[in-house]
Amino acid sequence: MTTVNRGTGARGAVVEVSDLRKSYGGRNVVDGVSFTVQEGEIFGILGPNGAGKTTTVECVEGLRVPDGGRIRVAGLDPVTDRAEVTRLLGAQLQESELQAKLTVREALELYSAFYPRPLDWRPLAERLGLTERLKTRFGVLSGGQKQRLFIALALIGDPRVVVLDELTTGLDPRARRDTWEIVEDVRARGVTVLLVTHFMEEAQRLCDRIALIDGGRITALDTPRGLIGRAAGGTVISFTPSAPLEEGELAALPALASLEHKDGRITLSGTDETVNAVISLLAWHRVTAHQLRVTDATLDDAFLDLTTVGRPDRR
Repeated sequence: MTTVNRGTGARGAVVEVSDLRKSYGGRNVVDGVSFTVQEGEIFGILGPNGAGKTTTVECVEGLRVPDGGRIRVAGLDPVTDRAEVTRLLGAQLQESELQAKLTVREALELYSAFYPRPLDWRPLAERLGLTERLKTRFGVLSGGQKQRLFIALALIGDPRVVVLDELTTGLDPRARRDTWEIVEDVRARGVTVLLVTHFMEEAQRLCDRIALIDGGRITALDTPRGLIGRAAGGTVISFTPSAPLEEGELAALPALASLEHKDGRITLSGTDETVNAVISLLAWHRVTAHQLRVTDATLDDAFLDLTTVGRPDRR
């Protein structure tokens, strides 16, 4: 993409959300959400289905009017300053449609006309793999091709902030990774990215910080590494023992977060202290650990540990 490199410069808050509230039919969908997004940051929003993620970003975009709280995008109110916010914020919505007979070229040219200084859509289309589809009508595009087009339309106005809601849904693994590179390119130009996703690998790779929303509230806000570190078991060890081990001895291991037996294989999560204790226990009993694996926890583990998805008893 060809544009002037803004650079990150001195970073300050470009999106500010304070005590945001929104309800439907008496049910609080967003219940007191607060966060700030720094200039040039990729800020992720994760959470279970129905947690309030899309409603939150739609309020930021000015597509929904909050019931309470305060939102500012570069100091502007998305509702009362809608025209100004539209010029500096691009959005790729979770669900979008265009007129079925509109071609890809016509859509790109149409959206370019909405902005005073749009990006050249040609290199943008090439980067997103749309060049060979310029004459194709929207109605016959595949789901993945439509998604790429909507990403292009979100970026075509050269926004200061871009909101991407489930941007890689429907893309194959190669297209998904290509899209991640595009997001990284966008941030490298100084654009602030607000990313809603349910792909943990995507969030772990792209995001500087992540807000985890559950039940309309932020339950955790940290870097990906910080969230992983807050999970109950930061380290996972699994092995098949050459001889049985006493359940009581395993359950008594220090800093143990979880213990599972399945098909003769033992999987434990905990800390480095837990791993060292397991190795000592195996040596004491002269038991060999076959297919031994020691891995760090992932964002998937943190998600399950920090939301009600992983703890049905808390629903």
